[in-house]
Amino acid sequence: MAELVAVIASTHHPFYYKTSTLPEEERPPFAAEWISKIQNFRETLTRARPDVLVMVGSDHFHQLWLDNMPQFLVGKAPVYDANWYNEEREFGLPRMRLAGDEAFSQHILREGLDAGFDLAFSNELRIDHSITCPIITLRPEADLPIVPIYTNIFAPPLPQPKRFVQLGRTIRELVESMPGNQRVAVVGTGHLSLELGGPRQFGPTGPDPEFDRKAVEWIASGDIEGCLAEVTLDSLHLPGNATHGFMDFMLMMGVAGEGAKADYVETVDLFHTMEAYFTWYPKGVESL
Repeated sequence: MAELVAVIASTHHPFYYKTSTLPEEERPPFAAEWISKIQNFRETLTRARPDVLVMVGSDHFHQLWLDNMPQFLVGKAPVYDANWYNEEREFGLPRMRLAGDEAFSQHILREGLDAGFDLAFSNELRIDHSITCPIITLRPEADLPIVPIYTNIFAPPLPQPKRFVQLGRTIRELVESMPGNQRVAVVGTGHLSLELGGPRQFGPTGPDPEFDRKAVEWIASGDIEGCLAEVTLDSLHLPGNATHGFMDFMLMMGVAGEGAKADYVETVDLFHTMEAYFTWYPKGVESL
């Protein structure tokens, strides 16, 4: 069976690529620290030597809109075009073309349905920055096939936080039941406290540093039950109007498992958000 070699959760700041490719004299003051931390974070995936990446993200109303909004969707294509025009224009992101693993996608879809998740699918999915940004930070060569899984964190009615955790647990079971000997990393991206277009968007830190502190503690310690006891769809409005992206972090906690302490934890405060990076090695660092 396939082996789960790494579980990785991170934020997906769209300006990292532009920041890291500017000439040094044009980079903002926080660039050096940010780039250094990303380089260290990248090494946590490299050392796991994955063959395929199961990528969890959320479409930012690029391909999925209110005329047809799935709660959970699996991409099932041989190749994925990536990044959209506005992401090229606003963030300076490059156009990308990413290989897919159709057999793995089909396994996730079929077995996921049988496990109680009515997953949607797309054979013509185009990827946005929720998936390309972690590829740029973690695997800039973009040389590994992906299995994209999109969640709905934007368009109510949203799934409950516990459903994200349940899906994370199911994804792990599906990965570990995939026939073959592939080494698999599950990579998911979300948000801590985040405000978009509101009065708290451009502060010196994220809009709710106390929420960020608690969130990092929940994730790093694997405290799923403590997190579920405090986090609700209503409560996630309080730290910032886009904080429902934290549920993708909760999904990744489900993949890692209750009480699983992260093997790698790092954060960096930027001008309007805290970026956070976590890695778990399910069989321990010594197994790599």
